[in-house]
Parts: sequence; structure tokens; C-alpha cells
Amino acid sequence: MADTTPSNDTPSVLQQLNLCNRRLERLLHNLRNEDNAEAEVRQIAADLIRAVDANPDVALACIFLSQINGSYAVRHCIETAVVTVVIADSLQMRKANTLTVAAAALTMNVGMLRHQEEFQNQHSLNREEMAIVRRHPEQSADMLRCVGVDDDDWISCVLMHHENDEGSGYPAGIASPEVTLNAKLLSFADRYCAQVSARNYRKSVLPSMALRNLIEDTAAPVDPLLAASFQRELGDFPPGCLVRLEGGEIGVVSRRQGCSKGLQVHYLRDADGALLTPAQPRCCNTGLGGISTGLSEDQAATRFSMKQIWGPQASL
Repeated sequence: MADTTPSNDTPSVLQQLNLCNRRLERLLHNLRNEDNAEAEVRQIAADLIRAVDANPDVALACIFLSQINGSYAVRHCIETAVVTVVIADSLQMRKANTLTVAAAALTMNVGMLRHQEEFQNQHSLNREEMAIVRRHPEQSADMLRCVGVDDDDWISCVLMHHENDEGSGYPAGIASPEVTLNAKLLSFADRYCAQVSARNYRKSVLPSMALRNLIEDTAAPVDPLLAASFQRELGDFPPGCLVRLEGGEIGVVSRRQGCSKGLQVHYLRDADGALLTPAQPRCCNTGLGGISTGLSEDQAATRFSMKQIWGPQASL
């Protein structure tokens, strides 16, 4: 197996994602003045894909441990793109298709970028603000066309990422089979990341609850293929999820695969609450002798750096 540990001059996965975030923030806020916007977005998407491919577990953990810096509006696009890449890979999508969906994730909300940041302080939106939200897929697509994006798959993905199979979505109320798999994937990832990220007016939702909320949402039914892929690739306890073990220990999920029992968890505190230094990696499952429940950061009450768990690929 090839050694994936980054060399001294290779940015870590965490560093690469934060660099993508900074580049995207500058680009989106100045999009109308960019001479080569499409190529720049594609390059950021390609770099993000490389970061995810280097270590998907670290990339996912960056989301659940809130390690991607910057404004929520842009950070959310990066996090959504990470999830789309992980799921696209599990579905064995063509690389060109994955790049297109990632680019769509990075630009899906550009039509309401400034409004979106303002909305982070509001628990509910008034009628005018809801109209802005419902128009943003079209406005985002229009902005992309204006700056030279002529990829129909990219544009349609942005346009339809709030449409639902049965026609209850927006902006056009399109129904299947017109709603593409790419748009459905982006929609699922968008809604999932919105729930697991904290807002100014609420705390983040635990991954297990976020996934259950989406799969059981009868108002916006989820494509069964995507639901199965999300359950398989992310599940109730994705990397970066803080957990309590059946024995009372507290840990963080560090790997989705590679253990005969299922997940790898780094134990952070023992059953008596004492810190474990260094954290102890163990293979766990859900159920007897394994993971009992997910925890919020407040419930875990344990501070640690990602590098302590994942090594150089998670260094700042």
C-alpha cells in the first residue's frame, strides 16, 4: 500500500481544504469581475477532490469538528462539496462528473451569498427573505452564465438542487425524472451539511439525527440509491463524530473502514473521565461493547487537535 503521509512540503488535508475555502471566498465575492471564473472554480474543485482523495476520513472529520475556517456561507459550500465527492466516489461516478457536481456545490448559493450570511442570525425568515431563498438557484445559475460558465450539467445541477422528485421543490417545481441524480446528490449533501453545522441561532445536529431527519422527511423524499449510499459511507457515526462508548469512555470516530469490527475510535477519556494521553485507537462497532451514542462538543467536554488523532494529514 502506498504511503499517504504528506511530505514536509505537502499541505495536509486540513490545510488544503482551508486554502480552497479562502480561494473560494475571494472568488465568489468578486465573481462578476473575474475574467476566467469557470476555470478558477474548476481548479478549486479539482484541488478539493485531491484533498478528499488523499484521506476522506480526515476531510469528513473537518466538517464534524468545525475545522474549516471562514464565513458560514462559503464554508458550507466547501463542506457540501466534500460530502458530494465522498458519495460520488461510492457511486463510482466518472471523474468528470464528480468534478462537475463539486463545482456546482461550490457555486450553488452564489446568487444569495451576502444574504445568506445575514440569515445566519435569524431563526426564521420573513416573506421577502423567503422569496430571496426561493430565487437563489435561478440567480446563481444566471450569474454563472454571465461569467462564462456554459456547462449544462453544472448549470442544471445548481438550478435543480432544491427541486424534489414529486415536484414540491423550488424554483420551478420540477419532478422526476427531470431532476437529475447530480442535483439530487447536491441537494442531499446541502441539506445534510446544513444540519450538522452550527448556526448563530442554533447548535449543530448530531450526524445520526441529521441523516434520520432527511431520510424520514416525507415532504422531500430522498432517492433510495442516495439514501443507501449516505447510510453506508457516513452512517450514524462518521469520522469526527464524538461518541460515548458502552463502557462509559468518550472518543472520536477516526476511520470508517479498516477494522474487523467496523469503525475505528480514538478513546479520549476513560470510563472515570480521565484524559487518555495519547488517545487510544480501538476498533468498535455499534451495540454491545461498542458505541453507545453520539455526543455534542459540550457533552464530550474534551479538547484535542485533529493532528493528535489523524497525524500529519490533519495538521493546521
